[in-house]
Formats: sequence, C-alpha cells, structure tokens
Amino acid sequence: MTLVADSATDRAETASQRTERIVELVQRQGALAVLAIVVVVGAVAFDSFRTYDNVGTVLISAAPPALIALGMTFVIVSGGIDLSVGSLYVLGGVLAAWASQYGVVAAFALPLAACGLFGLVQGLVIAYARLAPFIVTLAGLLGARGLMLALSGEGRETYLVQADPFKHFGTGELLGIGYPVYLVAGLFALGMLLLYRTRLGQSVYAIGGSEDAARLMGVRIRATQIRVYVLSGVLAGLAGAINAARLGSGVTVLGTGMELDAIAAVVIGGTLLTGGAGTLGGTIAGVLLLQVIQNLINQVGTVTSAWQTVISGSFIALVVVAQTYLTRLRRVASG
Repeated sequence: MTLVADSATDRAETASQRTERIVELVQRQGALAVLAIVVVVGAVAFDSFRTYDNVGTVLISAAPPALIALGMTFVIVSGGIDLSVGSLYVLGGVLAAWASQYGVVAAFALPLAACGLFGLVQGLVIAYARLAPFIVTLAGLLGARGLMLALSGEGRETYLVQADPFKHFGTGELLGIGYPVYLVAGLFALGMLLLYRTRLGQSVYAIGGSEDAARLMGVRIRATQIRVYVLSGVLAGLAGAINAARLGSGVTVLGTGMELDAIAAVVIGGTLLTGGAGTLGGTIAGVLLLQVIQNLINQVGTVTSAWQTVISGSFIALVVVAQTYLTRLRRVASG
C-alpha cells in the first residue's frame, strides 16, 4: 500500500515538474513564438512587409528602444525600475546635437557622460538612502526633462547636427542595414556576456531573487545597484545620440512614454517585474515584436495614430496579463 502511495506521489511530482518546465518555456520563449507568428501573418497579408527595405526600416526603428530596453533588463532583473530613461533619451539627443559642433567624439561622449551621471546619482540614492527606485527615478525623469527644456529654451530652440561623420553614422547603411543596428547587436552580445558569464550578472540575478540571501552570499548589493543604474543611464543617452544622428537634430518632443515601452518590451520578453529572472534574448524578441506590430499597423494605412496607440496598448496589456498568469501558474506548479 505504501509503495502504491509513493508511486502516486512520484507521478504527481513528475507531472508538476513537467508543468513547471512547460510554463517556464512558454514564459521565456513566448515572445519569440508570437513574433514568428506575427511576421508570418504580415508577410502573407502585405507584399510590402516582406521586402528587404522594410526589414531594414523595422530594425533601424528598433535600435534606440532596444538600447533602452537593454539597460532596463539589468535594472528589472535586479529588482528595480528606471522611469527616467525616456527623459534621459531626449536629453541625450539634445546634448549630442549640441556637442556635434565639436566633433563626433564629443557628440557621443557628452550624452553618455551626462546621462551616466544621472544614473550614478540615482543609483547612489537608491543604494545608500534606501529609497524606492520608483520614487527616485520618477524624480530623475522630471529632473532630466527639466534640464533638457532649460538647455533648449523651453523646447523652442532646436540644435542641428553639425558633424557630418556623426550624421553619417545615423543615416549610413551596410548591406542595406543601418549602422546603429550593428552597434546595438554588438552591445546586446556584450550585455549577454555580462549578464550570463560575469560576477556582475550573477549579482544582478541574486539581488533580484532575494536581497537578504544575496547579502548572506557576500554580494556587493550597493555596488551592483549603482552599476545597473549607471548602465541604464548610459544606454539611454546613447539611444538619444543615435536618434539625433538619424534625424539630424536634437528633437525635444520625443521620449514621452519611452520608459513604459521599454518596461513593456522587457516584460513581454519574459523578465519578471519582481526581479531575479529574465533574459536579454527575450528582451530582443519583445522589442522586435512591438516594432513589427507598429509596422503592420502602418501597413494597413487606414488606422489613425490615436487608434494605433489603442491597439498597441491593448496588445501590451494582453501580453503582460498573460505573463502574470504564467508566473502564478509556475508558482503553483513548483508548490
């Protein structure tokens, strides 16, 4: 009788473990699967969608949001959040356009340094003052936006990109693909190396999983938190610089809602908002999925910008709800 009961218990545990593995797979690879389905549907429905030029358009459009989402992945996996990236993005663009008069090096260096400094200050406050990241980065959002407005005369003054090599980087192509796409691909490869193969990445996962446990393991919690917010700020500034190079100016009306788009892409890619789990491969899929959906909406042509926002927002909400359900199902399966 005991053997029968033990056998039944083993089968139940096996089924539970199998369910947990399936749910984990769907959660991590779901965005990639949905992306593949959407691409196939788009290719069948629209001839213009499957052209090489359109692929290049999608990829170059995805470059700045991908950089922001890259930094956001590190932050969210560590258990934090960064609401300042949208403002740092537009601030980086304005600074890059202004600094381009001194050459291409200055056009890249100034926004990276300034936005990295914002990230450093936010990281220090979060790590040492123990304030909630939501509040600290919300203040950073307002501060960066205010600084951008002050530099641009309340948004009335537009700085034009003056360094031709800098402008060429934003508009030039190799094999029909914009130069920024190659830069983003390289940075994602480097990000994967950092997150999966270095002590920093292990610390990020440990802190997001349990800060108390990470402290007992000897993880340098404050140093790690500071680094992820500096990284997020630097990448947001770089995204703004790339966008300025593409547009030929530092546009002051951009960046609103970019932080929400980045968070949505990261969560769609399978990263848990509670921290401790997530992949950069999922983030890439999430970013591309949002860009492909936007591209398909544009292919339709009859949908107004207001309804485009409604459709995109509804899709994001649907995916986030699905991810939340999968997380709960996974917890139940794990007992």
